[in-house]
Amino acid sequence: MTGGHVWLCVAVMAGVTYAIRLLPLILLRHEIRNVWFRSFLHYVPYATLSAMTIPAALLDAPTPLAGAAGLLVAGALAYLGRNLLLSAAAASLAVWLVGLLA
Repeated sequence: MTGGHVWLCVAVMAGVTYAIRLLPLILLRHEIRNVWFRSFLHYVPYATLSAMTIPAALLDAPTPLAGAAGLLVAGALAYLGRNLLLSAAAASLAVWLVGLLA
């Protein structure tokens, strides 16, 4: 791919990304009053984060078992209300330890 094509692809993707963020602002000018839709929108960030994090944790770890151990440790610490840095460090340690044992 030549340099001009790369910049064209970057410009198109920037436009698409901007349009995705701009369209809801244009189309949804009023407050959303539908309770079901509001509750649906409330959970979208959590679902999106889970959909991106869980497969990556299981597939990018040394073994799927190590990834599962890291997810369990991070989930348990998050459920107990620990901070993000501690949860991430403990999950990384769990993945490393289970990766050594496996």
